[in-house]
Amino acid sequence: MLQNILNTFVNCFKIPELKSRIFFTLIVLGICRLISMLPLPGLDGQALSDYFEKMASKEGGGLLSMYSMFTGGALERCGIGSLGIMPYISATIIIQLLSAVVPQLSKLAREEGGRAKIIQYGRYLTVLLCLGQGFVMAIAWENPDKIFQGFPGQLVQEPGILYRLQTTLLLTTGTLLLMWLGEQISERGIGNGVSLVITVGILARIPQTIQALIEMFFPPEGVESRFNPIFHGAMMLGLLLFVIAGVIAVTQAQRKIPVQYAQRTVGRKMVQGGSSFMPLKVNYAGVMPIIFAQAILMFPEKLLDMLGKSLDFKFLEELAVHFREDQYLHMFLFGGMILFFSYFWVATQFNEVQIADDLKKYGGYIPGVRPGQATTDFLHHTMSRITLAGALFLVVIAIIPQILSRSLGISYYVAQFFGGTSLLITVGVVLDTMRMMESHLLMRHYDGFLSGAKGGKGPRLRGRF
Repeated sequence: MLQNILNTFVNCFKIPELKSRIFFTLIVLGICRLISMLPLPGLDGQALSDYFEKMASKEGGGLLSMYSMFTGGALERCGIGSLGIMPYISATIIIQLLSAVVPQLSKLAREEGGRAKIIQYGRYLTVLLCLGQGFVMAIAWENPDKIFQGFPGQLVQEPGILYRLQTTLLLTTGTLLLMWLGEQISERGIGNGVSLVITVGILARIPQTIQALIEMFFPPEGVESRFNPIFHGAMMLGLLLFVIAGVIAVTQAQRKIPVQYAQRTVGRKMVQGGSSFMPLKVNYAGVMPIIFAQAILMFPEKLLDMLGKSLDFKFLEELAVHFREDQYLHMFLFGGMILFFSYFWVATQFNEVQIADDLKKYGGYIPGVRPGQATTDFLHHTMSRITLAGALFLVVIAIIPQILSRSLGISYYVAQFFGGTSLLITVGVVLDTMRMMESHLLMRHYDGFLSGAKGGKGPRLRGRF
């Protein structure tokens, strides 16, 4: 199996076009990493980086650590790319949600050339989000003790309106440059550009993870380790392989709904009927429910703690403790919100009424189900059942890092690769990238990653062309 994969990688560099696309992608991703490492002027990025490292080892992740992970560590370094690509992702999600509820946008999405206009609207919204988030981030760096709990000292050397304007413009420029580079990867590289930018930022934490893993099994002299390198190491490796296999299986899992097309007349031609299937993904919502749930659950603890201290209510301070990530109440709410947002995302993005109408329009029908409202009800019922399976899977994957980090005392840098958003994004993007590279291989008659390579000894004809 490993030999087949290696032969497939070798075949990738035998195709001049694919080889140039791979090298172009690697160069652009290197530029993206450089953007995340370049520091903003007038900020002490090393002090914030030390703070993040201490908080990750003591208190785990949180939303700020997750956001820093999406930026490739730029946030904790006070880098130019501290906003990352997330404003563009947020703008895209907002436009998608609005397209589901605003009739004008929904009609525009179905028109010829409408998708290009919607993408353009997303870019304009990205600029507005960058300006707003960049200004808020500049103010937060001016007052680090309010946003970074327990942060000692100051980050900004010369605070003031000039610093705020300069930082806002630089952060906006950094995000727009990352967005443009991601689009270049999609057009001139191997594709999946924006997702690859996020994935490379996640994988950039591997050196920190390896260092934390070594310190966990082999602590400094005079400190006794609670973990056995052989027993616990084998257990962690087995859990990692099991979780990755589960993520791959559920990510690719789909319910195939058979569709039959009747014979029909188009103009003066008679079009023969046929059979096909409609794939319904089990994990239709992807990683979005986890991101939404983490973003919302960040606020109750901080708001209750702030109100309790300002109003001198001990009850609110004690209640805030139960909203921490290591508490059962937090895990219960976290799981419940993931279930809710999984169904919410499907309800806004999966339009069973339009699918049923399109099937009826083109002479298609599901065997055993009448066209029209009956087809709509069937698709709604089917999607609801498989969404439950996908949502429960997301709950398990999202809670694994919390259990490992909080209950077992494993470093957060290590625990984040056993589940949560980082693993889901990485596995999903790697699978999509392999499919895109495989399409280039199959066009040149080579076996691909997912089609069962037979040794990759050269081109093999796959049919008559």
